[in-house]
Amino acid sequence: MKPLTGIGVALVSAIIFGTSGSFAKSLLEAGWSTGAAVTWRMAGAGLVLLIPAIVALHGRWRILLANWRPILLFGAFGVATCQLAYFRAVERLSVGVALMLEYLAPVMIVLILWIQYRKAPRAMTIIGTILAFGGLVLVLNLGASERVDFIGVLWGLVAAVGLVVYFFVTAKENDTLPPIVLATAGLLVGAAIMAVAGLFGIIPMKTSFVDITLAGAVVPWWVGLLGLILISTAFAYVTGIMASRALGSKVASFVSLFEVVAAVLWAWLFLGELPLPIQLLGGLLIFAGVVLVRWDELRTVPVDDHVLPSDYPIPGVPAETGAIEIVRAAEQ
Repeated sequence: MKPLTGIGVALVSAIIFGTSGSFAKSLLEAGWSTGAAVTWRMAGAGLVLLIPAIVALHGRWRILLANWRPILLFGAFGVATCQLAYFRAVERLSVGVALMLEYLAPVMIVLILWIQYRKAPRAMTIIGTILAFGGLVLVLNLGASERVDFIGVLWGLVAAVGLVVYFFVTAKENDTLPPIVLATAGLLVGAAIMAVAGLFGIIPMKTSFVDITLAGAVVPWWVGLLGLILISTAFAYVTGIMASRALGSKVASFVSLFEVVAAVLWAWLFLGELPLPIQLLGGLLIFAGVVLVRWDELRTVPVDDHVLPSDYPIPGVPAETGAIEIVRAAEQ
């Protein structure tokens, strides 16, 4: 896939992903538990994609065994943990604020690479990180008369960690595992993990088949569920993985920031919900900070690099070596 095409796919994916908070919140407000909404979302999308995934495999079932680690990581963290934590955050915070917290993930990626390879980031990255954390303070609105829901904030940050795993796993070059197969297997693995947790009573699994409210209209519950399964999950995950493989984790996470804007607009359209002005200002600071961090990396990293930037070298590996080769060297 060409870079420009990959950017277009990434933008579409971001816009579609942004609908998930609105669809999910409509179900949660109607009495659904977070665990049930996430499980139905993953299982439904996994089943929808199952036949296309089987066709893409062409009978090569060994591919699944050969790639069990990325599939497990993607399903357990990039899908189940990320979705569950985000929906739990949406229960306590507005959709926009919850997503602003989740999208601290690109900053986390930079910090992880900094710690792992012990090379301090450049000045622009440091400024961007400071802006992002300053924006976080405004998003939390610590000076407000209402008490900050720190549990909701914690869930938002856990969702960010899950998103970090999502970017790293989906961006790794893997010609043997088609994107739709990774998406389908990851969704089904995530659904299975959630179902087991629900079976043992670890996560509540409550459903409520009553009408919900979307865009000011009362609609059947299955409208929200189908939107969550087909639009914001099945289509969004496949396009997201395609974009990550075409652009790499850094560029893909950069473009996917548009999801924050899209989610706020979708929440306003579907739920009549907007963050407070000070929180919107904080969101803009987070957005600006992450843009600076991403831009600083992209100045020296080729568009086709994946997973790790070449300016975080591994001893014995030339600095100009591509990121794919760096990952392989690290795994040896």
